[in-house]
Amino acid sequence: MAHHSVAEEARRALEARLLDGSWTAGTRLPAERKLAEILGVSRNSLREAIFCLKARGLLFSRQGSGVFVSNLLQATSISPWQQLLADHPDLRWDTLEFRREMEGATAYFAALRANQSDLEKIDATIERMLMAYENRDRNAQHQADADFHESISHASHNTMFLYLHTGIVRLLREHISLNVTDLEDPTLVVTNQLKEQHLRIWDAIRQRQPDTARLLMLDHIDFTRSELAKRCD
Repeated sequence: MAHHSVAEEARRALEARLLDGSWTAGTRLPAERKLAEILGVSRNSLREAIFCLKARGLLFSRQGSGVFVSNLLQATSISPWQQLLADHPDLRWDTLEFRREMEGATAYFAALRANQSDLEKIDATIERMLMAYENRDRNAQHQADADFHESISHASHNTMFLYLHTGIVRLLREHISLNVTDLEDPTLVVTNQLKEQHLRIWDAIRQRQPDTARLLMLDHIDFTRSELAKRCD
């Protein structure tokens, strides 16, 4: 009985790393001996825990390479949505409404909970974003913009927000790419406004101002919606 109790604790410890985003899809788990030491369990208990998570499809083995995290938690029926979004651009309004509520909340909690590693990751996306704006590199802008919003979701340290965002990240990237493309502005007026909005959101998060971060994110999404509406009239 005690053996099974220890294995259960090991399983829960592994699950916690999957849920909090420490181990994302494709991550290779540490070597068995090291992982057993980290968790403070025997290798037999660890093997039992891993076997259980493999049976549930959360982990899988590669011959001679080790144990890896599957994409089961991120898996969702995204492809049909991507195609629908491409074929029916009006769906962007529903997507914007969804993003407004979710990302306002993630910005709020990121300002409360972001650790040093989170802040460094957000800062890195901002640096790439500024470089993309400077070089007028549209593809790099799309990537950095999406990475910025995703890094804020991770920094919220809320498991449900993280998996809602991760589960639809391909859809959101498609959505952001479409929006950035449609907001192309030769005068750079709108482009510079978007850039400043991102910078203000980032500043509120690192200054630990959750209410301000949330309001700035809402303003950012509202601005995007307003500018897109002008172009769709």
